Amino acid sequence: MASPALNIPNLLTYGRILAVPLIVLCFFAEGSLHMTDVARWTALGLFIAASVTDFFDGYLARIWNQTSNIGRMLDPIADKLLVATCLLLLAADTEKTIAGWSLWAAIIILCREILVSGLREYLAELKVSVPVTRIAKWKTTVQMIALGFLLAGPAGDKYFAYTTDLGIALLWLAALLTVYTGYDYFRAGLKHVVGDEV
Repeated sequence: MASPALNIPNLLTYGRILAVPLIVLCFFAEGSLHMTDVARWTALGLFIAASVTDFFDGYLARIWNQTSNIGRMLDPIADKLLVATCLLLLAADTEKTIAGWSLWAAIIILCREILVSGLREYLAELKVSVPVTRIAKWKTTVQMIALGFLLAGPAGDKYFAYTTDLGIALLWLAALLTVYTGYDYFRAGLKHVVGDEV
């Protein structure tokens, strides 16, 4: 019987992780953080493919009863790598796709991901599970759509003038949902943290 580490859901997760350096290469297509239109569309295609695997790896693992420890560990890591890498690159590219006040939306999202990861790790040691809520799934969806528009950025603006603006608006919506869901997680976990100190 094949190793659980090599089942299809896990292979999809590995593919999502491998998409991250490929997206980075698109940003450095000309040896700097300046992206051509072709590089932007390529990065967007890779990002969409990676985002689709985020749905299918979990879905297939459940319906095929192929959940595994490595899958549970790598799935959230793959998501955070993809989101964090795209946010950092879009803030650093020469066209400054994310700039000014919009940087705060990116910072909020990144800080929440780090804080919630730390909380989950701490609670896991206490054998406490914090389930993913429906609104947290919506947050991830809005985040991915926002990043898709922002990756298209100026290349997308040539076909739809508000591509970047829509991406920024959705990024702020994702940031607001991020604050809300982050508060939810901390409220659920705080009683275990505080109870441990008493």
